[in-house]
Amino acid sequence: MTLAVPPSASGSTPERPDAPRAGEAVDPSVDQAVDRLRGEYAGRVRPQLVVRVVRDCRRELGGSPVGALPELVERLARYRLDRQIG
Repeated sequence: MTLAVPPSASGSTPERPDAPRAGEAVDPSVDQAVDRLRGEYAGRVRPQLVVRVVRDCRRELGGSPVGALPELVERLARYRLDRQIG
């Protein structure tokens, strides 16, 4: 997987890694999954990686039933984080 990072504007402050990206809706299930997985993977992966993986999973699962999203997002993110460290 290739990650493209857009250049930051000069003089701007760095974006908080857990702040929603432009055009991305605020989703409490994403915030909850990030909080749980940050604690679970503390010391094994960077917190920014947890945020990125959870957001990517949420975006990819966008067509799933809304009620199932919190569990699906967290399960997929946990699987991908385990692959990162394993």
